[in-house]
Formats: sequence, structure tokens, C-alpha cells
Amino acid sequence: MRNFKNVLAVALFLMGTTLFAQTKLTGKVVDEYNQALPGADVIIKGTTQGTSTDFDGNFSLETSDSAGTLNVSFMGYISKSFAFNGSQNFGTVKLAPSAESLSEVIIVGVADIAKDRETPVASSTIKATEIIEKLGAQEFPEILKTTPSVYATKSGGGYGDARINIRGFSQRNIAVMINGMPVNDMENSKVYWSNWSGLSDVTTAMQVQRGLGSSKLAISSVGGTINVLTKTSDAREGGKFSATYGNDNFLKVMGSYSTGKLDSGFSASVLLSQFQGDGYVDATSFKGNTYFIGFGYEVNDKHSVMFTATGAPQWHNQRYYTIALSDYIAQGNNGDPNIKYNNLWGYLDGEEFNFRQNYYHKPVASLNWEWNMNDASSLATVVYASWGRGGGTGDAGKINGGKYYYSQFKDDDGLIRFDDIVAWNSGVDVPDFGPQRVPNDDGDYINDPYNGFTRRSSVNSHNWYGIVSNFHHDVNDKFGFDVGIDARTYKGQHYRVVNDVLGADAFHDYSWQLNNPNPLITEYVEAQPDWNPFIDITDQQKWNYHNDGKVNWLGAFGQIEYKTDMLSSFLQFGASRKGYQRIDYFNYLDEDPEQTSPWINKIGGNVKAGVNLNLSENHNVFVNTGYYSKQPEFGANFLNYRNDINEGLTNEQILGFELGYGYRSERASFNLNLYRTSWEDRYLRIRTYIGPERYDVNMHGVSEIHTGIEADLRYKALENLTFKAMMSLGNWEYNGDATGDIYDDNQIFIDNVSLQLDGVKVGDAAQFTSRLGLDWKVFKNFTFDVDQFFVDKLYAQLDANSAEESLRLPAYSLTNMGMAYKFNFGEKMGLKLRVNVNNVADEIYISEASSNIIAQPGDETWNGINTANQVWFGHGRSWNVSALFNF
Repeated sequence: MRNFKNVLAVALFLMGTTLFAQTKLTGKVVDEYNQALPGADVIIKGTTQGTSTDFDGNFSLETSDSAGTLNVSFMGYISKSFAFNGSQNFGTVKLAPSAESLSEVIIVGVADIAKDRETPVASSTIKATEIIEKLGAQEFPEILKTTPSVYATKSGGGYGDARINIRGFSQRNIAVMINGMPVNDMENSKVYWSNWSGLSDVTTAMQVQRGLGSSKLAISSVGGTINVLTKTSDAREGGKFSATYGNDNFLKVMGSYSTGKLDSGFSASVLLSQFQGDGYVDATSFKGNTYFIGFGYEVNDKHSVMFTATGAPQWHNQRYYTIALSDYIAQGNNGDPNIKYNNLWGYLDGEEFNFRQNYYHKPVASLNWEWNMNDASSLATVVYASWGRGGGTGDAGKINGGKYYYSQFKDDDGLIRFDDIVAWNSGVDVPDFGPQRVPNDDGDYINDPYNGFTRRSSVNSHNWYGIVSNFHHDVNDKFGFDVGIDARTYKGQHYRVVNDVLGADAFHDYSWQLNNPNPLITEYVEAQPDWNPFIDITDQQKWNYHNDGKVNWLGAFGQIEYKTDMLSSFLQFGASRKGYQRIDYFNYLDEDPEQTSPWINKIGGNVKAGVNLNLSENHNVFVNTGYYSKQPEFGANFLNYRNDINEGLTNEQILGFELGYGYRSERASFNLNLYRTSWEDRYLRIRTYIGPERYDVNMHGVSEIHTGIEADLRYKALENLTFKAMMSLGNWEYNGDATGDIYDDNQIFIDNVSLQLDGVKVGDAAQFTSRLGLDWKVFKNFTFDVDQFFVDKLYAQLDANSAEESLRLPAYSLTNMGMAYKFNFGEKMGLKLRVNVNNVADEIYISEASSNIIAQPGDETWNGINTANQVWFGHGRSWNVSALFNF
């Protein structure tokens, strides 16, 4: 009996140890340069058991499963799977970069992501970890200035007013795609980053393709393509909270959570954030929110669907126009300019009041469906919609013939005397404003477009619906092809309303609207974003102009690919019909059939081809070329801000060529690119000055030639030390002369102008940029990084008053630094603290200029620049600290 009890005890003990034994799986995940990949997902296939790598790329996972398959994945890299039978140390797991895994994060294959050593285009990819860590309080496009031929500035300095140029082309000529959906405005191709203020919160990766790019859509990516991939609902289970605080009371808080893919096939993600601050530039306070929701469902092995919606309702005050350099100096000390000076604001009843305030809400929703028909064929489709509501405020009117920027309306600090303006508008005598205001016969003081200062608002709302569908088929292991459609319909609503009459009793519109002549406006529209994108604007009292712009787009595209281990090539072709219609409610009576213009339909398209040859495991070369026939923008089709059709308008012609070389090894990567892009018959709108007054000039027949060389290097000198370098040198010039039409702020024609542009340098972006940086893991969990940027060959924007010569601005150098430390709390939780300091040396530099006044002997100058020039200064030293908690 005793022996039986002993045997039973031993058996129970062995059963218990078997039942409760834990299999331990460990390892380290690194990238192609043996750099640790923190945050990589490590999951046992077919279960919800998993973890993520720590700051050093290490992972440790305990499971009750004695055997199974471990999957290791990281966004932007090819996943790896390993079978295990009992506890195991997998050692170092190296993941190779892959565009396919990038496309996985958006479910559908409508986003064209360049593949390293395969797609023959020049590209750079920014990982989510770098965006989260280094962006800090900067604006989203600024993270791309570490890549060649990219010039990103804050423009006037308002939060959300940043802009980006690639190879000398503005963001109007750069295709911006979010999850494969085009987001450039369908009327003017602009991208307003303030509408995407929360994009960095939901971005999982961003890739910039310089030049023609690899997008199959019939879009005119003249300078390049920016592909942004956002969070999806099937992200790994877990969440995060973060808080960032910086100079000028910048504050941002964010929280997110993802369920991961449940056993039922459903998944969900949600993100909420809020940001606010006073702004680096005077009187550029801002506030906004970000939201993201995603729901996914894997129906079976063949079908997956996902719904996502994101938006960022925000408002921000602006420094909208460039300011005379002499005014910065006048507001500074001892001849040094006050780079924070803003000439658009003052105090009203003791509160900050700015003539210029942008407010907008542009939610975007999409429904994605992927159908894997079989091993060779798939269909990817996204249906999307966007509803933009908002606008921007500005000044209207005069006082005794003077505009707000005249000296009598400013105090000694250069601030607008809003309290005195309110007094004068309401009939109080303000002696240095000139004659006292006289009331009308009813005793009321009424502002109008020429009498009394008013803050008006220019509203630009839209409804946008689209679909992109791509069918892919692999004929065999070498040949494949794609065909698809890109259809969009858009309606833009444009008009002005009154925001604040500044002490007057009402506003009288003396403009030429025929259906409601000389209206008295007594209802004012608040300059705040509306969370409801479907708000009815019918009853808003409109003035100055009111028109709708309709754009219909129907595109078809195709691509043929040939790939072997050594060679990959593609031939792309696309065609599109772009239709324009303008409805003018002010210049035509309602019963006039000319109130609605006929549809103007223009055919455009592109052809692109490229070849990449892998000479060895280390070396590759590529070449690509392409031709675009680009339809002109909406405004070029209609003359005189009416429904007058521009009969002689032709498509713009773009021809591009690019040659590239790449080197890859365990420790280094190097890229070298040469390019040439020509652009003929371009329509261009610029701003000019006649005396102190500002005017718009619509240019026709502009031609440009952009050539250049680019290089970037990444070298891992030690296991904990990596150097990064970049250089780009361009030669961008106008080719031939052009003509233009001048209009004032009320869209009244003033005069014609002819510009001698041949050989003049293209301005608005630096033709030489370089970067030298390092990432140093000082010790476990602590990192330090520094980047040195140098900018030269920066020319002023084209100015109709002096277009024969380009003003060259002084070169400048900036240093950015950052450091981070991470605390690990177990396997699934961690807290990372980060400090960023930008422009460490507090360099004072001009980032943009909108005039071309060349200094002559005897002129007043600053750093060799005539002080009469209109400029914007870049930001001085700025900083932020952040805390990110993952669970």
C-alpha cells in the first residue's frame, strides 16, 4: 500500500509539473543593419499569446504551449516564423525590409510602396518609431527634411502652416496619399497640413518617393509622392498613453487602444488626442483634437474588410503674409530682428486678437475590401469620402483710405490698435485716424468693403467621394500585371462671410452680387471648426463672392511587371478625364443659364517605365523615365473669376528621367541618384506688391527645368553607434518668358504683365541641402541622437516686380538633438521619456522671401539682404519633453 501511495504521489507530481510547466521563448530582433527593433510583435500563431520587443530588441515569452510556431513581425519588414518544441532561445532574428509588409498595415494593395533593390525609384522610408520620437512639437512634414532634395519650413509659423518642397516643386505638385487615397485638393492640388494636424498620431510609416514615383494612379507627382500609412484595427492588442510639453506652452496628450484580431475575426482600434499652445510666433495660439477609429473583420481566408475614420478639427492663428525685413528690425533690439514679430495682431479688450485665423475640420472615412481570389489573383478596393468644413479669416475695409498695416493703426510695439479701431468704427473720435466717422440716416455705423475695418472669413468647404480599385494577377513567377480604376467626384463651396464688425452696427456689401444687391449683413459666422461636417450653410449671409467648383475625375491605370532574382522592371500607363464646372451665384442672375458653366473635360495621362538590376548582393543600379500630360488646375480654366472659359488652355507637359545606384552591406547603405525634370506650359499663381498693396498674379506659359544629384549614407560604425548623412544639389531654372494677369484682393482685374524669366533661378526651396547625424546607444535603455543640417542656394519666390533676377538668401546651419530613456515594467509594459531640442544654437535665419529686391550700394541691409524685402524667419531654439507609456 505504501508503495502504491508513493507511486501515486510521484505521478501526481509529474502531472502537475507537466500541466503547469511554462515554455520560455527568447531572442533579439534586429533590422538589416543589426539595429535593434523595439516594439516588434512576437506572437504564437493561432493564439492571442504574444509580446513585443523591448528597447534593445529583446523579447521573452512564456507559454503553456509545449510546441507551436512563433511569428516575428515589424511594420515595414518581412515577417519570420519559427517552429519550437519546448523552451528555446532563437538568438538574433534579422528582419529584412519589405514594401509588402508595409502594405499589410492598410489591408488593401492600393498604396504603391517602393521596394528596396526592386522598385526603380529614389525613395526614403520613415518608421513610426522615428516619427514618434523625433517629431515632438514639430509639424508632420518637417520629419522628411532628413531626406535628400526635401525642403520643409514652417512658413509664417502658425501651427499647421508648414509646407514641403521636393526637388524644387511645391506641395501642390507633390502627390500626397494616405493609405493609397489621394488627398491633394481637387481644385488647386494644395495640401493643407493644418487639416491633418493629428496625422502623426496615427501614422505607422511614411515613404517619400522623389521624382515620378511608383504610383499606378494617373496623378501628377511632378516633384514626388508622399505615401502615409495609418493605424489599422488589426494592430497588436495593447494601448498607449503619451504626453508632450514644449516651449510656448505646447501641450499634447494622446491615448489609444487596439483589441488585436479576436478569434471571431473582428478587430478594433481607437485613438484620441488633443493639442494646444501659444505658438512660437507672436499671437499664433492654436487648439485642436484628433480622432481615429478602425473596425476590421476577416471574413475568411479570401475576404477581409476594414472601416476607418479620422479627423482633426482645429483652429490656429496665423502670420499669413511675409513681413518687410525692416519691420522685424524695428521691433528688435540693437539692429537684431525680432523673428517672432507678427504684424496681424493686437489686443482687443485685453485679449489677443488676430486678423488671421484658420479653422477647419476635414474628416475622412474609408471602407477597404481585399479579395484574395487565389494564389495568383487578388482585387483590392477602397471607397472613401471626405467632408471639409471651415475657412480662414482676414481683414476687409479701410479707415479714411488706409489699410490696417499703415503706421497710424499700429502702436510703438507694432501691434494693431484694435481697441481704437472698435472706437472709430462705433463713431468715437480717434484723432490720429483722421476724420471722425459719420453715422447713416438711422444713426447706425455701417462697415462696408471700403469703409471701416472688418474681420471677414473666406470659407472653402467641400464634399469629396472616391473609389480606387486594383486587380493584380501573377501570370507566373516572373510576370505580373495590374489594372484598375480611380474615380472621384468633388464639389467645393467658396464664399465670404462676416466674422466680426469690430464695433460697427452691421456690414453693407456693395459688391456686384446680382441676386441680392447691396445686402445688409447682421449675422456673423464664428471662426471655429464645427464637429458636424454636414452643417447646413444655406442661411449664412454671404458677400463679395459665392461660387461652387465641381470636379469629376475618371482614371484608368495599368502596370506590367517582370521580376527575376537579379532584374525587376515595370511599365506603367494611366489615363484620366478631368471635368470642371463652375456655378457663380453672385455674378449671374439665378434665371441666367450662364450662372452654371458647361462642363470642361480635359484628357490627361502618363507613361512610366523603369528597370532595376541587382549586380550583386551589395550593388544595384536603376533607371526610370516618364511623361505626364497634366490637366491644368481648376482656376486656370476660368478667366476673370467668372464663368469665362479659357479657350486657349492646353495641358501642362512634364518629362522626367532618373538614374540611381545603391549599395547594401551588413554595416552600410548608400544611395546615389541623378535626375532631370522639365515642365512646359505651366499655370502658376504668385503674389506681388505694388507699393504697400498686395496683389495676385495668374501666370501662363511658365516653363522650368530641374536637374540635380542626391546621395544618402547610413553607416553602423559600432554595435551602438550609427552615422547618417545626406546631400542634395540642384540646378532649377525657368526656361523662357511668361505672361500674367494681376488681380486685387477683391478679384478685380488690374493689369497685364510680361516676365523675362529665362535662366532665372526657381525659388522657394533650397537647391543645396545636407545632413550629418548620429544615433548613439550610450548604454542600455539610454540613447542620444544629433543631426546637423546645412542649407544653401536658397532663392526668393518669383516676384512680378523684379522677376529678371533671383534674390539669393543667406545660407544657414541648424542642429537638432535628442535623448531618450526607457523603463521596462515586465514584458508588456514600458515608459519612454524623451527630450528634443531643435535649433540648439538659436540660429537666426531667413527661411523664405516673397520679393526680389537686390541690394544696391547705400541700401539698408541685414546680412546682405535689402531690408525692404518681404521675408519669413525660421524658428529659433525650441524644445519639448515627452512621456510614452505602452501596455
